[in-house]
Amino acid sequence: MRILILCHAFNSLSQRLYSELAARGHQLSVEFDIADSVAEEAVALFRPELIVAPYLRRAIPASIWEQHCCLIVHPGIVGDRGPSALDWAIQEGEQAWGVTVLQATGELDAGPVWASENFPMRVARKSSLYRHEVTEAASCAVLHAVERFAAGNFVPTPLDPAAAGVRGRARPLMRQSDRAIDWQRDDSATILARLNAADGFPGVADQLFGESCRLFDAWPEDRLRGGAPGEVIAWRETAILRATVDGALWIGHVRREEAGSAKVDAKPFKLPATQAFAAQLAGISEAPLAGATNNFAAAGRTWQDIRYEEAGSVGFLHFDFYNGAMSSRQCRRLLAAWQWAQRRPLSVIVLMGGRDYWSNGIHLHSIEAAASPADESWANINAIDDLAEAIIANEKQLSIAALQGNCGAGGCFLARAADLVWARSGVLLNPHYRNMGNLYGSEYWTYLLPARVGVEGAQAIMRNRLPMSATAGVAAGFVDASLAGDPEAFRVDVARRAAELAAAPALAARLHAKRAQRHADELLKPLAGYRAAELAELQRNFYGFDPSYHVARYHFVHKTPASWTPRHLAIHRDLGWSVPR
Repeated sequence: MRILILCHAFNSLSQRLYSELAARGHQLSVEFDIADSVAEEAVALFRPELIVAPYLRRAIPASIWEQHCCLIVHPGIVGDRGPSALDWAIQEGEQAWGVTVLQATGELDAGPVWASENFPMRVARKSSLYRHEVTEAASCAVLHAVERFAAGNFVPTPLDPAAAGVRGRARPLMRQSDRAIDWQRDDSATILARLNAADGFPGVADQLFGESCRLFDAWPEDRLRGGAPGEVIAWRETAILRATVDGALWIGHVRREEAGSAKVDAKPFKLPATQAFAAQLAGISEAPLAGATNNFAAAGRTWQDIRYEEAGSVGFLHFDFYNGAMSSRQCRRLLAAWQWAQRRPLSVIVLMGGRDYWSNGIHLHSIEAAASPADESWANINAIDDLAEAIIANEKQLSIAALQGNCGAGGCFLARAADLVWARSGVLLNPHYRNMGNLYGSEYWTYLLPARVGVEGAQAIMRNRLPMSATAGVAAGFVDASLAGDPEAFRVDVARRAAELAAAPALAARLHAKRAQRHADELLKPLAGYRAAELAELQRNFYGFDPSYHVARYHFVHKTPASWTPRHLAIHRDLGWSVPR
């Protein structure tokens, strides 16, 4: 079928549905929902048989839904209505939630139901639940709804809020007054729920050091105590610790707002908390990990972005960086952790990344906030290149990149620096850079990518700029294996497979072959040559006359609304495209 994906932005859910539907042979085109007239034009050009809307911030116009079946993906259980479905579910402690696929009508979220899927809730950030439970449920429900539509004989169920078993209800937009934290009364669990419900967007409006800000990225703390409720009592790397009435909570990211009549920043944006309030933290004590082994393993719940664990001769290096962004310092710290793990008596090292993201490459927000974004871009790309080089050059152990979460841009090639890449089924990869203002990229991709997918395959990946599923990654040769889709099952599978590799009689021969291949490659063209060529291109991106990268980074960081749909997504706007007869 011809299916038009109408969405506010091509986010993780939109990308997942695009990949799933494309894999089933549907002809797809994407249009960003910028204005009624733009959406109407897209429909007229593409003449879709079905419209799927996985992520919208406003209603589809009657001129479209009255003439076409439009399937809306709502992140709530059957009967739930309103724009803050997941926010309310998290903040009110729902034990189970779901996704409903319903048909657009004149009443928001109240059309007939085509499919629904439920899932158990966990204590987690909204952004994490959205990327895992919501995305998995939405994928199943949409595919089911599309199959029913294609069959032609399915009659969707009209929504009856009073029907038995329908516990969803209409709820309003959650406002900051609903999210407000009372540090003098609310306990840690209540505050954590409010911060989790607002994570990603819009954050919780609050005060830090007497300045208005939005809070994001909360972590529980089991041991550290002290200070008056709401007071910042410590900091660690990028996070600050605030006292509560019954303990303390870490805040990883903030967005400073207006202070009186003047803005702190001309256009404030989300930053690591210690970067946003660096001057104010000068008199507050640092809290390095207590009782840690080389600072890579802490007891109890606390803020920790790099963590190491070991099982037999297999080491597991976890790095949970917010949204997968890796600053210069985070790259250097992860390099130090990698080098420390290399010195352990290990046969296999598994790079686990984080649950939500493995890596998305350089830290665009920290770069945007730097005194010289060009200089910080240069420092950041060199820091991540140092890490990639260390992984490629390791000859002592077998290295595995285990992708629990999505991976993008330089993060994809950092993963490919490992000997093996195992991806969780459901993970999406975006192994290209051009969406960031024609950025050339580094992380030794010119060495790593053609070796895996061929020269033509590498050119196609970089040119097409489309998401790649784990299954498609295996087919292309970029990914070595697609494993279990359930996150817990994936981690168990990774641990089992890594242990088998470590114990395999062929390990010594495998490591010998790895060394021989690396030495042969080095004689043909040194790694330093690939890096120098990539950095020469990036120097033009960072310091040259074309400002495309800096403009694209600015719009990315400041979440500028899209004014048009990229042509590689909106195929209906290709002058050579026509509706098949």
